[in-house]
Amino acid sequence: MQPAFRLDLREASGALGDLGTLLPLMLGAIAVGGLSAQPVLAGFAVFYAATALVYRLPVPVQPMKAIAALLLVGAATPVSVALAGAIIGGVLILLAITGWAARLARLVPQSVLAGLQLGLGIALGLLAIRLMGTAPVAGLLSLTCVAALLWAGLPAALLFLAAALPLGLALDLPGIALAAPEETALAATVQQLVLPQLSLTLTNAILLTALVAKDCWGEAARDVTPKRLALTSGIANLCLAPLGALPMCHGAGGVTAHHRFGARTGAAPLMLAAALLAVALVPGAPDLLAHIPAAALGALLMIAAVDLAAQKRIVDCKPSCRPVIAVTALATVVVDPFIGLVVGTAAEAIRVAVVRRLYGKSDRAFRS
Repeated sequence: MQPAFRLDLREASGALGDLGTLLPLMLGAIAVGGLSAQPVLAGFAVFYAATALVYRLPVPVQPMKAIAALLLVGAATPVSVALAGAIIGGVLILLAITGWAARLARLVPQSVLAGLQLGLGIALGLLAIRLMGTAPVAGLLSLTCVAALLWAGLPAALLFLAAALPLGLALDLPGIALAAPEETALAATVQQLVLPQLSLTLTNAILLTALVAKDCWGEAARDVTPKRLALTSGIANLCLAPLGALPMCHGAGGVTAHHRFGARTGAAPLMLAAALLAVALVPGAPDLLAHIPAAALGALLMIAAVDLAAQKRIVDCKPSCRPVIAVTALATVVVDPFIGLVVGTAAEAIRVAVVRRLYGKSDRAFRS
């Protein structure tokens, strides 16, 4: 029987497996979005440690991508992010207690979810291009270096940032100015942040995470259920987001990343939690992180944008779903994710009606 915690180099390597998703969005939220470094880093450390103790497996902790992307493109403020995190936390706890978490996750059409992810990925990619444009040559070189490190199977984000920071200081490359918090309205927060993020969280961070965990770890993942994932994410956000942490959730892609690089027990997330907490306690961390070259951060954000936009659903979906995905993505980029959700849902309803009229068959056979 495999131990619940195994301290070795394989676990340490697996702990770094999901940094390609975690670091760009986390550092972007600090450097671009204006969140304070200490509570963001400490928030991830606390949630990772709690996740390790609850599941005793390398269940990932990731930024809530819709909220992080909107913060980075200027459509959210630190205040609205904290409010959205607390609201989502309360909703997730309620859904877990009532047993509705898994049921609601299945109600979001796959075509609409794919369109939301594609649109948010494109928006994040456009920001990455703007950041890389502050020093185009450095930006392109940075993107090449990150891609090469990823291809080599190394912890690309960690190694790259370790080199980018001193080089940025030595060459005096443009850094990123910190944003200032602003007031926000409750209605706008619910419309622009809470509703779109909930649709992604319920599907990717709860339902799919439970399924992928069972694929990776079999019977050992019997406690990684939609109800538990909703409960742990809900408690973490309700407690930590008001204190300045970036809203967090689990993630199916992170499960695969940790597993691919060797993580098999709860020791991996515990090691990562300890590392994040150590960084959080370093004096002057916000000033140091602000000196990361904008072009370098843009390269990392481009990798995160591609990761967010590129998804199996787009390839595997039925041809009739692709217009729905495109319309949802376009509305998300041009307006905001909530409008993308509304427009996409309407487009999906039209698609279902057309398919049934043309083929006279149940829509189930044509779902993405």
